[in-house]
Amino acid sequence: MAAPIPSQPRSINIENLKAHILQVISRELESDPRTEDDRHGIVIQLINQAFSDLKYNFPKTLKDQVTHDILDELLGFGPLQPFLDDPEISEVMVNGPKKIYVEKRGKITKTKVEFPNDDAVLHIIDKIIMPLGRRIDADSPTVDARLPDGSRVNAVIPPVAIDGPSITIRKFQKDKLKMEELIDLGTITEGMAEFVKICVLSRLNIIISGGTGSGKTTFLNILSGYIPSDERIITIEDAAELKLQQDHVVRMETKVANTDGKGSVTIRDLVRNSLRMRPDRIVVGEVRGGEALDMLQAMNTGHDGSLTTLHANSPRDALSRLETMVLMAGMDLPLKVVREQAASAIDLIIQQSRLKDGSRKITSITEICGMEGDTVVMTDIFKFQQTGVNENGVVIGELKPTGIRPLFYPRIEAAGFKLSPEVFGANIGAMMAGSGRRR
Repeated sequence: MAAPIPSQPRSINIENLKAHILQVISRELESDPRTEDDRHGIVIQLINQAFSDLKYNFPKTLKDQVTHDILDELLGFGPLQPFLDDPEISEVMVNGPKKIYVEKRGKITKTKVEFPNDDAVLHIIDKIIMPLGRRIDADSPTVDARLPDGSRVNAVIPPVAIDGPSITIRKFQKDKLKMEELIDLGTITEGMAEFVKICVLSRLNIIISGGTGSGKTTFLNILSGYIPSDERIITIEDAAELKLQQDHVVRMETKVANTDGKGSVTIRDLVRNSLRMRPDRIVVGEVRGGEALDMLQAMNTGHDGSLTTLHANSPRDALSRLETMVLMAGMDLPLKVVREQAASAIDLIIQQSRLKDGSRKITSITEICGMEGDTVVMTDIFKFQQTGVNENGVVIGELKPTGIRPLFYPRIEAAGFKLSPEVFGANIGAMMAGSGRRR
């Protein structure tokens, strides 16, 4: 007489169980490919069937865990999927298979999650970039990409990545942040918010400057939302992140070279091409090279209301970086000419910072006033003044107007808008008289 099948195994190796069921399901899906629309339901059916075929009475908690992990592996991004599903996590960083970090509420912590080996990390990288037609190999060991939800991904593999394949994911906010939420978070004040909104509506050229992870793209998204719906908007990005709600939007994204080193399309190519597309507004996700010259020329030749971001730690640093990037265009322009172009093209630099406590703030809003000799003149309209740090490590400070009304204010009035003097500070009249600035 045959021995009876036990109702449950004496000991369960979960990893072996998952590997077995994954193998069974993968064979089934390869022999009978299903459409994407019903893939989730079919995978669950196949998991349940695989459990049934094993003829063991597995605990429900174990079955649920294995089912969840397999769904993440087949339909998501494996061990990283729970972090991508967590709305409080803003960034996921993989420093090799055994070191996975996340940023949550502005703080970076190491997780307990690990990949079994380098190949498992490479598998996730391939899964991200394959649908986008991008490649990564020893000859091209870095890649920028995006997830289906718009999250930005950078991957680096050996020989460049010494300790194993690395992945950095900047998550895209599924629920688009609104200006009111930034006001509640203390990132910006109501007066500053009203001011920047009217600047966008008045077609001023604006640069959002800040360090890595300071919230530049989020703020660019919000500002872009103020562009009137009857204007034609061209967006240009390395990896498409902007999610504009307007209908008349053309979104463009760079393209890397093929295996022969041909066919690349750069930000600079796209900026130049956008000028032939009858744009009302040009929105560049980030300038980081020679396209800065094309952007300045566009701003100076009738394409008012353009928006972009760049990496810099202060408005003055932003101008210096811009000068360097313009010189990268290879036009051999004198530095004074570059500065004159920048001073003529840019109206406003909005500086965004991530403070030591993890909070993000607009630390200054600065007007570009023109040139004095060889120097670009800048005036702070709003400024964050830090007064200390409390016992919990929270930065204490205040966002305040400087009391100076910008020289471009007549353009705001010409566009049909008015701002109360209180927006710029209660004593604006006295301060203006004392400064001798023209209105």
